[in-house]
Amino acid sequence: MVPTRRSSRLAEQKEAAESRAKRIKLDDSSVAEVGTVKVDVKVTRKTKRTRKVDIMETITFPTRVSTPWKVGAHVSAAGGVENAIPNAAAIGANAFALFVKSQRKWESPPLTPESISLFKERMEEHGYCSSDILPHGSYLVNLGNPDPLKREKSYECFLDDLQRCEQLGLMLYNFHPGSTVGQATAEESISLIAECINRAHKQTSRVTIVLENMAGAGNIIGGDFCHLKSIIDQVVDKGRVGVCLDTCHMFAAGYDIRRKEDWDATLERFDTEVGLSYLRGMHLNDSKMAHNSRKDRHQNIGMGEIGIHAFHHILNDPRVQNIPLILETPAFEAPLVTWTKEIETLNRLSGLSLGPDVTMQCAEIVGKRKTKAPSRKRKARDDDEDESEGEELQLNGELSNSSDAQAP
Repeated sequence: MVPTRRSSRLAEQKEAAESRAKRIKLDDSSVAEVGTVKVDVKVTRKTKRTRKVDIMETITFPTRVSTPWKVGAHVSAAGGVENAIPNAAAIGANAFALFVKSQRKWESPPLTPESISLFKERMEEHGYCSSDILPHGSYLVNLGNPDPLKREKSYECFLDDLQRCEQLGLMLYNFHPGSTVGQATAEESISLIAECINRAHKQTSRVTIVLENMAGAGNIIGGDFCHLKSIIDQVVDKGRVGVCLDTCHMFAAGYDIRRKEDWDATLERFDTEVGLSYLRGMHLNDSKMAHNSRKDRHQNIGMGEIGIHAFHHILNDPRVQNIPLILETPAFEAPLVTWTKEIETLNRLSGLSLGPDVTMQCAEIVGKRKTKAPSRKRKARDDDEDESEGEELQLNGELSNSSDAQAP
């Protein structure tokens, strides 16, 4: 039979109807009706729920060196405080620091029971104890601000940090003391800081509040050891207050630590003015800026103005054993890669005799430096900064054979 124009037109209409039927959004029926044409249609529904799939992955962590000098780094807690622990274990850290909430926000969501439980489980799993952990406080807090409203806002943020530490079973909390903001004397701000610490002690039960020494710029409190002493003198519960010494800050504030006799003199001065019994931790940072510059610019170990010798003195000084020694250095590569290398270097310095016989390129410690053109503002700020690469570190003895430390 020869198709007529009419039959051809009907066939086209039927095909079009079938096509339209397939595009109709159906409910529960599997039959769509268009005009007088019935077409069976297979219905495919998109699921409205997304499945959360837990992927089990085996991760091998490096064996941590057994040494009384507890070297580590300030690691990321992104995704939850519990993630800081595997991040620390991944770099071979025997100690670590973290933020227990966002350091740049006044308020953060509370810790969940799941995060708290997992944090404690991972601490036990990886063999860390609370004395190995030195949490860092919010950058926003200024307990020395003479404005009562602003100081109270800082205090609430400060107290929240302390309470989170107690929830996690942590015993130390490190923070920057504060600033006069140019509206009070140093003595007035010091009294305000001590007053806030006394209040916080009454509202918490276990955490030791650790004051960090500062670089001494502008109105900042803590550049001079006597500032720390004055705060501690006004704290009622002296068993729950301590000090963290930052090597870059000390150097920038005028305390020389480059030679062994300089390091010994500085630590003896700290003992006289504050007391070594208050030393609860250290931040290990080289300095981009010159001695007594009053500028806080961290540099990688051995690549700055302080030099590798100072860190050799520290890593062989029994007075700083069994406290957290935390790196806060820049990352030339991925942070975990940089800190792994620096931790290895510092651990190998322990027990090493230092002298001029062996040279070592900084690239062996932190890898090849990745640089980019500095912004105009940064260039103006750091115009006297030495950006040279490949500075030679003078070491005596083979580093690979320098330590007798064994895996735990």
